[in-house]
Amino acid sequence: MIKPVATVNVVPNLPENLKRLHELALNLRWSWDHETLALFRRLDADIWEKSYHNPVALLGSISQERLSFVSSDPAFMAHYNRVCAEFDQYMQDKNTWYDTHHHHRGEGVVAYFSMEFGLAEALQNYSGGLGVLSGDHLKSASDLGLPLVAVGLLYQEGYFQQYLNADGYQQENYPINDYSNQPVTLQRHKDGTPIKITVDLPGRKLYAQIWKVQVGRVRLYLLDTNVSDNQRQDDRNITDRLYGGDRRQRIRQEILMGIGGIRALEALQLRPTVCHMNEGHSAFLALERIRIAMQEHGLTFDQAREITRTSNIFTTHTPVPAGLERFGFDLIDEHFTDYYRSLGLTREQFIELGRENMGTYELFSMAVLALNLSADANGVAQLHGVVSRNMWQWMFPNVPEHEVPIAAITNGIHTQTWISREMASLFDRYLDPMWRTNENDPTVWNDVYKIPDSELWRTHERRRERLVSFARGRLRQQLTRRGVSQKEIIDADEALNPDALTIGFARRFATYKRATLLFKDVERLSRILNNPERPVQLIFAGKAHPHDEEGKAFIRHIIHMARLPELRHSIVFLENYDMQIARYLVQGVDVWLNNPRRPKEASGTSGMKVVYNGGLNFSILDGWWAEAYRPEVGWAIGNGEEYTNTDQQDVVESQALYNVLEQDIIPLFYDRARDGLPRGWIEKVKASIQDLAPFFNTRRMVQEYAEMYYLPSFERFEEMTTPDLSKGLNYAAWKVNLNAAWRQLRVLEVNVPQEYLKVGNEMTVSARVFLGQLRPEDVRVQLYYGQLNTDGSISDHAEAIDMKCIESGADGVYVFSIPIAYHTSGDRGVSVRIMPSHQYLSNPFMPRLITWA
Repeated sequence: MIKPVATVNVVPNLPENLKRLHELALNLRWSWDHETLALFRRLDADIWEKSYHNPVALLGSISQERLSFVSSDPAFMAHYNRVCAEFDQYMQDKNTWYDTHHHHRGEGVVAYFSMEFGLAEALQNYSGGLGVLSGDHLKSASDLGLPLVAVGLLYQEGYFQQYLNADGYQQENYPINDYSNQPVTLQRHKDGTPIKITVDLPGRKLYAQIWKVQVGRVRLYLLDTNVSDNQRQDDRNITDRLYGGDRRQRIRQEILMGIGGIRALEALQLRPTVCHMNEGHSAFLALERIRIAMQEHGLTFDQAREITRTSNIFTTHTPVPAGLERFGFDLIDEHFTDYYRSLGLTREQFIELGRENMGTYELFSMAVLALNLSADANGVAQLHGVVSRNMWQWMFPNVPEHEVPIAAITNGIHTQTWISREMASLFDRYLDPMWRTNENDPTVWNDVYKIPDSELWRTHERRRERLVSFARGRLRQQLTRRGVSQKEIIDADEALNPDALTIGFARRFATYKRATLLFKDVERLSRILNNPERPVQLIFAGKAHPHDEEGKAFIRHIIHMARLPELRHSIVFLENYDMQIARYLVQGVDVWLNNPRRPKEASGTSGMKVVYNGGLNFSILDGWWAEAYRPEVGWAIGNGEEYTNTDQQDVVESQALYNVLEQDIIPLFYDRARDGLPRGWIEKVKASIQDLAPFFNTRRMVQEYAEMYYLPSFERFEEMTTPDLSKGLNYAAWKVNLNAAWRQLRVLEVNVPQEYLKVGNEMTVSARVFLGQLRPEDVRVQLYYGQLNTDGSISDHAEAIDMKCIESGADGVYVFSIPIAYHTSGDRGVSVRIMPSHQYLSNPFMPRLITWA
């Protein structure tokens, strides 16, 4: 191996009047702007496809003759100038949602941390739904004008490329990414040297350089350890693969992203006001924020923790305990002994920040660390919020499960990224133009009923035809690579039917997603697919984790089913599922199928994407579909039941799946009017668009994050730290005093004046409480009342209402009261509780201090 004595960065040689093509290529706004995509494709369609839709690689590969030709082509130049003008208008817009609604709140910076970002297939920095959600979050943050930057890792090999062997068994390939031909830019000092940061590893420093990805107005910074400063190959390999390596490599990746991510922002002079942890992988960032505050202001750990945690937000994405990141205490000792000493903590105090009891042993949980050091936490769908509150109730003793401080913000999708150009053009003709920029406004979707049925249907049919053509081409490539017979390769051109009811199933092949549920009764499925009058076809795609043998077995099973003579023309599995395949699928299928084991699907967003493309959803009532479903907009499998016997569940729900297909979906699709249109189906499509499109988008989602979390956190943090830390220190002192005094609190007496009360009548409940050293303004004394369960406890549907202090006696005793009335009859339970209260406390349950009568 010969090392170079020097390196030369060769860049495209663009004609003067095409110089801005490089600027357009380096801003991933092209990934959601159809006109910019069309411009790059117009340069050279063949290279565009070969480059995997990468405009930077395209510009580096195109011939000078072609560039000279288009630079003097009036039609191309008109297109180019139009794209540049629209790009400038977007980038310079001063009337974004944030500018017009919230700019007066100041110049705080939100830092969004995620292990993966799915922005475009050209940038392989994602594995699946979490990454695509992160990418869509950034795109909508850009559209909204939010002051947001993002942080992650730059993987030399990304996630694996999938291919199947002759037996249908998944194989993994890890091609090396060439970042000199990617839409990324190395960040440099003014003297041209790369900006680098370090984090501590046992006995040495780990170095990382910083790359920038421009996503519209938002900057994404990715850390890369493949630098010569790292003498050891295992250090250079820390950022080689997403979700790769052993536990030691994983903890080092997360140290780099959390601690290193904060240091990278510091090096770039972008100190964040608010930090948003998208999953627990980046939770070490909270420790680094504490360390910096301690170092700069001479604070204790407790003071720095209370000030910084008020602006940390944690989003959990998994309801499956096995999907959470946990480490053995040996790895904590190996990597954090010096670090926790710099925080002034003992080993036991540090471990307590992330300790999770696993039954017979304990681990350090990144989710527990994030919950312990955040002011706010949320799940990603309403049902997932319920599941998360159940999962983490053990961290909030004496708090009723429904009040555990984990809220929910339902995921969405970035509409412009996922809608087909044909469907977008149709909406342009018939909807208010605001559908492109204000898609969360329900009124802009009301005109969907003005779209002629024939136009909507033909537009969708064209996309189905494109999907079938794409699938046949991919199938031919897959079979050729596997070395099958020439006859099988030729038969690939007969797979699928562009006019048949097409069902898509594409996602991670985790076992709880049950990709093979459709094959529970192969004979019945064969009858459904091969009905000559009403044919049905299935297109599958998805990757199993390299270590998930059960998931790989699911893929192999589908491949074997697709080879059966009676099924081979109706079932296709597309290898190497990525954003390109996802677009073809969500833009072309008639029905999107999802059949996880409830309640293990956190949200799911793939089904949301078909809504904007004229497809319909058919799913278990789990994740987002549990709150989206009604009979007018799609179909449900079951009624939201949850089972303990999974074998019984699979049998019952597979039969329900077949029944709905045979009795509802297939008849509706093939019920054609005299003009050949499925009028009932089209009515359902329009209802789906009108009802679901305004809500299940990331514009609404990111606005909710901004208004529920980012902006309140801005204000809390700014008030506590400006012009100095006095208010923050007072708050920290209040917390210390609160913790010390809390054990003395007592509810001495609750006075319920009447044992019987007529509906509509009012009574006043009072309580004598002992607050010790605390004052009434330090607490909320609440009446907690509701229906009784059969075991005599108050149900989860209880209400809590603040009581008013009406009398202050001697020795820390106070009287609180509140009038209440009941509007229905029955047995009711009443209790009183005391909780902390402070203007900087985002949630009264977060301190985990609660005293009940």
